[in-house]
Amino acid sequence: MAPLIPSSQPWVEKYRPKQVKDVAHQDEVVRVLTNTLETANCPHMLFYGPPGTGKTTTALAIAHQLFGPELYKSRVLELNASDDRGINVVRTKIKDFAAVAVGSGSRQGGYPCPPYKIIILDEADSMTEDAQNALRRTMETYSKVTRFFFICNYISRIIEPLASRCAKFRFKPLSAEVMSSRILHICNEEGLNLDQEALSTLSSISEGDLCRAITYLQSSARLYGSSISSKELISVSGVIPQNAVEALFVACKTGDFDFANKEVNNVIAEGYPISQMLSGLFEVIISSDDLSDVQKARICKRLGREADKVSTL
Repeated sequence: MAPLIPSSQPWVEKYRPKQVKDVAHQDEVVRVLTNTLETANCPHMLFYGPPGTGKTTTALAIAHQLFGPELYKSRVLELNASDDRGINVVRTKIKDFAAVAVGSGSRQGGYPCPPYKIIILDEADSMTEDAQNALRRTMETYSKVTRFFFICNYISRIIEPLASRCAKFRFKPLSAEVMSSRILHICNEEGLNLDQEALSTLSSISEGDLCRAITYLQSSARLYGSSISSKELISVSGVIPQNAVEALFVACKTGDFDFANKEVNNVIAEGYPISQMLSGLFEVIISSDDLSDVQKARICKRLGREADKVSTL
């Protein structure tokens, strides 16, 4: 079959669920929001949880189900708070949009079209504290005509006055089974061949982030064609191969400085990110049968110190 949508479209968008009920593995959230959509009386909402679990998809689906394609552009403002996160954005763009009044609610084209607008703030935990405090006043002033949807990974970075004004929805990490099911569906739609090893690798390197997994899959399909191997997925993702991590671990265990230094130089020559290497070493150390619990604790404590140094660079 010829594709209905140009192949240049990102698969993350192409296969994004269009309705709240289609969001995977968030049964409790879907149930509550489905009931909310029936009344069309949405409160301010705060969606939080790991990346790639459906937070943004759910917010967009709610907005589309409330207003439909005709009113969506005039009633919904989408902002990525990691880019537009300063206090000036709150005082201008957000406040100006929130202040505009809308007509009384009446169904159009089968959509509820309630008498309010929606502002979607993605990555809201990247907003400065001053911006969040300024936003608090805007929420209070225009609550009758505007609803805010905050999307974040870390709810602890949202100031309490904002969080307390929202209905909170926690999105659970996606299981390997859920991710595999969705990936296989996309493979079937796009005519891709992905064996069990490659599927397992994709689930592992994406770390529960379905958006990342779909992006890796599309990139691999463009580079290598319809048959994709585990090695090709690792190459596209830029993740450090497991054998490189294990080689460094073995070299360190020998106590031979020259041998270990050679492996370190190999890591540098390959350009592997040191943060990924430390994370990989941590996993190998924890699962090792040759080290005592005390040794593991001491090594991990030292790795933690090095990780802190890397994060401050």
